[in-house]
Amino acid sequence: MWMSPKRSRMEVDETKVFRPEWIQRYLVVEPPEGEGALCLVCRRVVVATRERDVRRHYEAEHEHYERYVAEGERAALVERLRQGDAPPVAQLTPEERAARAGLGLARLLALKGRGWGEGDFVSQCMEVMLRDVLPDHVSVLDTIDFSPEITRQRVLNIDRNLRAQLYQRTKDYKAYSLALDDQAFVAYENYLLVFVRGVDQDLQVQEELLTLVNLTHHFSVGALMAAILEALQTAGLSLQRMVGLSTTHTLRMVGENSGLVSYMREKAVSPNCWNVIHYSGLHHLELLSSYDVDVSQIINTVSEWVVLIKTRGVRRPEFRDLLHDSESEHGERVNGRCLNNWLRRGKTLKLIFTLRKEIEAFLVSIGATTVHFSDKKWLCDFGFLVDVMDHLGELSDLLGVSKVFAAVAFDHVCTFEVKLGLLQRHIEEKNLTHFPALREVVDELKQHLKEDEKIFDPERYRVVICRLQKEFERHFKDLRFIKKDLELFANPFNFKAEYAPISVRMELTKLQANTSLWNEYRVKDLGQFYAGLSAESYPIIKGVACKVASLFDSNHICEKAFAYLTRNQHTLSRPLSDEHLQALFRIATTELEPHWDDLVRGRNQTPP
Repeated sequence: MWMSPKRSRMEVDETKVFRPEWIQRYLVVEPPEGEGALCLVCRRVVVATRERDVRRHYEAEHEHYERYVAEGERAALVERLRQGDAPPVAQLTPEERAARAGLGLARLLALKGRGWGEGDFVSQCMEVMLRDVLPDHVSVLDTIDFSPEITRQRVLNIDRNLRAQLYQRTKDYKAYSLALDDQAFVAYENYLLVFVRGVDQDLQVQEELLTLVNLTHHFSVGALMAAILEALQTAGLSLQRMVGLSTTHTLRMVGENSGLVSYMREKAVSPNCWNVIHYSGLHHLELLSSYDVDVSQIINTVSEWVVLIKTRGVRRPEFRDLLHDSESEHGERVNGRCLNNWLRRGKTLKLIFTLRKEIEAFLVSIGATTVHFSDKKWLCDFGFLVDVMDHLGELSDLLGVSKVFAAVAFDHVCTFEVKLGLLQRHIEEKNLTHFPALREVVDELKQHLKEDEKIFDPERYRVVICRLQKEFERHFKDLRFIKKDLELFANPFNFKAEYAPISVRMELTKLQANTSLWNEYRVKDLGQFYAGLSAESYPIIKGVACKVASLFDSNHICEKAFAYLTRNQHTLSRPLSDEHLQALFRIATTELEPHWDDLVRGRNQTPP
């Protein structure tokens, strides 16, 4: 077991500290009061001072200043902007401003999962307000086309712009990994989301949607692999730079000798290619693991209860919180499969457990079966499932924190495996300290059963926990193979050189003897430390850093896609082309900002 590096003094969050080089690069200065970065052009403050946020603002609003690149021009430009003398910029014409407004509306509709035709409704709302507030400006709406066809085309144009930006950045990737998610589409399993995580020489990490593959048209694994390879080729990404492959645990992905992973690894083998690291438990971890611990099909039974409550118990005050959570996640109508997977997230399952008495009374009032409430084995299984899903949910929350690097994510996994061992010992001893729901059920049953009557079988639950441990070992087996690389990356100054690979020992010894680098390591986060490390002096260590940094360290981007789908499943289930569906998911998950100036003035080039 290894841990993330410890600092001898309070660590500075380098990602949130203003950096002087941004002044000329992004035309921002440190504001006199408060945090953030003050834009010299528009005088707006970028609140979250991370480089990606500052860069995103600059590229979206002021990239036309890139023409000032000659020697001395950039410094002179900054000085002029400081004095309030901004160089003239071609102003948008009224037609271009109308186009910008239409593009902004199209993006907002896409983010909120609204249909193309709702632009007309928005126009009507704006007209009603303007007639009372700004009657002289009502005519402006006549210049903006809100028709469904134009809105649909604008969404596609934004997607092309974002893809062009992504393809421009993939050229600088020193290493990258892929995440393949075929479980996000909980309502219909016929699409695969392919995400890419790339790292450039400055250790800047970027996660974006690479492509969306229609599994109906790419049913075989060979056809699916061909589609992914085509997307990689289009983005200019060679297999020689691919480091990791994170997938779900479906048969299509990890089937022995016939799954996509084995095909991809075989294709990626070359003299200059790293062995592709595969791990299959990071995305929708609680969804996959819940199938191993749901010993009595609890989820299916509870799903039936929720459907009955939504159809016949919606007015009951005791169910309002439950229904509110359901509707906030999925809308008023809940697809059965979507509800099933939603319950496997654990939080709502725990709420239903606390309402089990009220649910039993409700089922009696409508004449539904209540046989489960008299089955002590089923009730114990229910409590056990709630407890285990609660523990899995805590791990999933930890793995949802992005930009922490795979070393920290794997540390969370290792810690959870130790926790599973503790839970297994406790259940063998009938110690229910960490099983509050099961303990509550047992205490209730003791009041109605004879003292000598056996309430629950600890061996039954010990086997379940043991099965879950084996699943975790299988999910993250490859990460254990690179444990030394992860430890070297996380703690280079405390890593014993004799335990390092022979090729890196000389560099590691030199690094550990460098006092100035040690001082930098103490006050910077790992990404900033390795970004400043000389590639000429430490090429192998820098290469290890790029490899580790390129591995997916969280389920964050997959969760964004999953949440977008579950919130808008009814809109997305309407007939949509693959191109439009991909555009919607790209807009919903991207960290990039569209280049509005290029879009408005028609300079956006369609990606190859």
